[in-house]
Amino acid sequence: MPIDATQALAAEPRSTEISWDHKDVQLYHLGLGAGVPATEPAELRYTLESKLHVLPSFATVAGAGMGVVGGLSAPGIEVDLAAVLHGTQSVVTHRPIPVGGRATSTSRVADLYDKGKAAVLVLRTDVTDEEGPLWTSEAQLFVRGEGGFGGKRGPSARMELPERDPDHLTDRPIREEQALLYRLSGDWNPLHADPDFARLAGFERPILHGLCSYGMALKAVVDEVLGGDVTRVSSYAVRFAGVVYPGETLRVRVWRLDASRLQLTATAAERDDAAVLGDAVVTHT
Repeated sequence: MPIDATQALAAEPRSTEISWDHKDVQLYHLGLGAGVPATEPAELRYTLESKLHVLPSFATVAGAGMGVVGGLSAPGIEVDLAAVLHGTQSVVTHRPIPVGGRATSTSRVADLYDKGKAAVLVLRTDVTDEEGPLWTSEAQLFVRGEGGFGGKRGPSARMELPERDPDHLTDRPIREEQALLYRLSGDWNPLHADPDFARLAGFERPILHGLCSYGMALKAVVDEVLGGDVTRVSSYAVRFAGVVYPGETLRVRVWRLDASRLQLTATAAERDDAAVLGDAVVTHT
């Protein structure tokens, strides 16, 4: 069914209550590859409840990612999930995410672009608790076959990479079972676990979740550039540029743009640095 752009953009935001505790945070971090070496003090900040801090990208799975689910169920949006591709993801943190909490997640269709052969849904989610705003996230979802409704085309610019070597380069191995662990945080798409389903989708084997790569790259930046301090991250935005497979190596390159901004890319090292994440920027204190 075609998207009704007028109805979708005029719809009232949808709110739901979400909650999480230290076990959800620890599971998420383990799904990103944290905990190696298991007794390393820097890794214990991701895995041990008495030392735990929360990587800001946890916002994408808190409450099982209800923000995106809420946006896809908005009035005027009736799409085939098999036609949906995650295009971009951003998170802005208003204060450090607590190790456990309850909050209200409010989602809406913030914009809708017509790319001709596809529509792009811009889904915005604001999360607040009793103390005020916690984070704001935004996802752009490509819906194949739903374009041509006469809407605005939207932005399409790409970021140029600095014409110099990166200031930091780090390789992050992806364990063979990592997608199986990451999906326990709420993304049950069989594309990341079932070889037969992956082949039907055109992949040689199950692929890693894009949001897992997203979190892995941010962890690399926090660990290697920001002194291991997750509270220094103010915002994080990326474009999903390609896939990476469990068992491969995620290569993260980071350039300092100025005193508060970092640009990064992530590639699949074993496949001639095939693009995985692009147009990625971390702002920080």
